Amino acid sequence: MKRVAIVHDWLVNYGGAERVVEELLKLYPEAEIFTLVYDEKKMGKIFPKEKVHTSFMQKWPLSTKLYTKFLSFMPKAFESFDLSNYKLVICSSSCCAKGVITPPLVPHVAYIHTPMRYAWDKYFEYKSRSGRLTQFFMDKWMPKIRLWDYVSSQRIDTLIANSNYISRRIKKYWNRDSIVIYPPVNTDRLTPNYKPHEDFFVVFSRFVPYKRIDLAIQACGNLKKKLVVIGSGSQEKSLKKLAASYHDVEITFTGRISDKEVMDYLQRCRAMIFCAEEDFGIIPVEAQCCGRPVIAFGKGGALETVINGKTGTFFSHATVDSVERAINRFEELEKSGAFDTDFISQHAKTFSAERFARQISECIDNTIMKLDEETSKK
Repeated sequence: MKRVAIVHDWLVNYGGAERVVEELLKLYPEAEIFTLVYDEKKMGKIFPKEKVHTSFMQKWPLSTKLYTKFLSFMPKAFESFDLSNYKLVICSSSCCAKGVITPPLVPHVAYIHTPMRYAWDKYFEYKSRSGRLTQFFMDKWMPKIRLWDYVSSQRIDTLIANSNYISRRIKKYWNRDSIVIYPPVNTDRLTPNYKPHEDFFVVFSRFVPYKRIDLAIQACGNLKKKLVVIGSGSQEKSLKKLAASYHDVEITFTGRISDKEVMDYLQRCRAMIFCAEEDFGIIPVEAQCCGRPVIAFGKGGALETVINGKTGTFFSHATVDSVERAINRFEELEKSGAFDTDFISQHAKTFSAERFARQISECIDNTIMKLDEETSKK
C-alpha cells in the first residue's frame, strides 16, 4: 500500500495555495499528487510530472486555461480518483479537491483555503459580474454544487482552516468545526535593511477587481503621496489611466519584477497599502517581514496578521475616504514612533514555514492516532 496522497484543486499557477502543497511535499517527499489539471511548463520544476496524477479533464482542449468554466464537472472529476491504496490523504482545497472519496479507515485531512466563494457568500457578486449565459448556468447548477459541497465536507476526518476568518465560514456553510493553522510564509528570504525609509507607499498585488488597487491609487492621488504599484493583471490599463489623472502625483508602475526587487521596494517604503479582503493574505506578512507596517482593509485575514497600532493600521470601509483617513492615522502613529522595525519583523516570522510544518504534522499525527483508537475499540 502506498503512503500518502496529496490532492490539490489545480496546478496551473504558483500562489499561496501551491506553497502549501510544496510544504506538504517537504513533509511527505514520497507523496503523490492528484489534481484536476496540470501545466507542466509552469509547474514542472516545483511539482515533477512523475508525481502528478490528473483527472479526465486534463485531456480536454485548453483545459489548463478554461478549467474554471467546468465547475459542474469537478465533483465527478475528483470523485473519480481511486485513493484506496493510500494510507493517508491530505487535501489542499478552495474548490472541489476536498471532495475525494477515501476508505473508512484511511485518515482524510483537508486544509481549507476557503469554502468555494462563488457557491456561497460571494455568489451574487460573481453573478453580477458575469454574462447572461454564465448567469443562466449559475442559476441552474449552483444549488446542486452547494449540496455536493456540503455533503462532501462531511466525509473529512479533520478540517484545517487557514485563518479564523475561514474557520467561521466553514462552520457557517458546512456546520463543521475546524483547526486553524496559518499558511506558510517564506519569512527566511525577507529581512529589514534597517535604513531610514523613503517617502513612498507600496501596493503589491495582481491587478484584478477584488484587490481594489484603485482605492490606493485614488487615496494617494488625493493626498499627494508617492505610490509604487507592483504587479500586473487584467486591470492594468484602467489602473494606469486612473493614475495618470493625478498629474501632480508620482504614481509608478513597475510591472512584474523579481523577488529581490520586490523585497527592495518593501524594505524602503513607508508602508504597504493592502485593500483586499483576503482569506489570509500572505503579502501583508511579507511586508512586515521587511520591517514595514501595513495599512490594511480591516476585514478577513489581515485582522489576524496585522496588529493595529504596532505593525500597521486599518481602514474599516472599502472607500477612498476610509483609506485616506487610515493613511493620515498611519502618519500620526509614524511620527509618534509607534512602528518598531524589529518588532514588526519578529511578529511576521511567527507565520513561518517551520511553524506551519510543525503544526500540520501534529494535526495529522493526532488524526491518525484518533482514528486508530476508534478502530481498536470496535
